[in-house]
Amino acid sequence: MTVRLLGALAFYHHCPRYNYLQDTLKRVFTDIDLAARSEEGERIREVFKALGYQEDMEVRVLYGTGRLVFNHPNGLHCDVFLDCLDFCHVIPLRDRLDVDFPTIPLAELFMEKMQIVKLNEKDIIDTIMIIREHGIGEEDTEIINAKLIARRCAQDWGLWKTITMNLDKVSQKLEQYRAQLREEDYEDVTQKIAAIRRYIEKEPKSLAWKMRSKIGERVKWYKEVDELPQA
Repeated sequence: MTVRLLGALAFYHHCPRYNYLQDTLKRVFTDIDLAARSEEGERIREVFKALGYQEDMEVRVLYGTGRLVFNHPNGLHCDVFLDCLDFCHVIPLRDRLDVDFPTIPLAELFMEKMQIVKLNEKDIIDTIMIIREHGIGEEDTEIINAKLIARRCAQDWGLWKTITMNLDKVSQKLEQYRAQLREEDYEDVTQKIAAIRRYIEKEPKSLAWKMRSKIGERVKWYKEVDELPQA
């Protein structure tokens, strides 16, 4: 099976030099998140059953083939997202699962956090850490593929709106964290945020993007997301 890690543990794994920032900024781990392809759903269920997990059948009814949730008697909770992340916006994963290992690619890790409209402190910490660890460019090997992020934003005004809004929030929070960060960390992340924004601004926008931009915030550009109850 092709199964990849995402979420906070993926950020920790992909940032061996700077994952100490999660401790410095008091980041807490709460669960395990994985991504896979939908046709592997039954095999994934078999594996988790063998490991002593129980599937949350309410989630199975609500999400069908898009998401699986498993709970262990010891309190461990695991989410498995199939083919895409579908929260405030849809982030396709299916065709990108073979790009990196053992996590989803860095561009998708970045968008996983930046597509959340109600961004919380944990999401901001993870974003700061992954930007600090990696370069910004147009490939996927230990680089945040800002060209791919820009293309996604250029096709979808709503995603563009949320990601650019959240980059502002990360910059603002970075100022608040300044006393807890080394000066080189602060400067590096600040410069890289600016570089990502330049990629997004320069990418030619689609006709659909331009039409939706005329409506702007008068119509909601994202989906509301309810947190799943924790076992």
